[in-house]
Amino acid sequence: MTQGSMKDLLKKSALTVLDRGGAVRGFVNIGREQPLPYRMKRHMEYHTHGSFWLMHYFSNPKTSHVLLDQLKLDARVIRCNVVKVTDTLSKMAETGHSM
Repeated sequence: MTQGSMKDLLKKSALTVLDRGGAVRGFVNIGREQPLPYRMKRHMEYHTHGSFWLMHYFSNPKTSHVLLDQLKLDARVIRCNVVKVTDTLSKMAETGHSM
């Protein structure tokens, strides 16, 4: 994935959350063109390398489903997942979660 393609994907994902009343806290680039743990097939192609990134955001559950559906349809994405950190912002502040 090229730098411009990655930038467009991150921007599109952030705008999806923002347009639905959510807030994006930040992005973390874990690695570009890293070897995948095993060969993966997606969109009728096999992939052995990929770029990994995290987007930390706050939103309602419906927004998460819309974001996942959008990412699954994107040809640049091999695999995506959403992990719930806490139920409320106040719990996050109490436990001291950070990115």
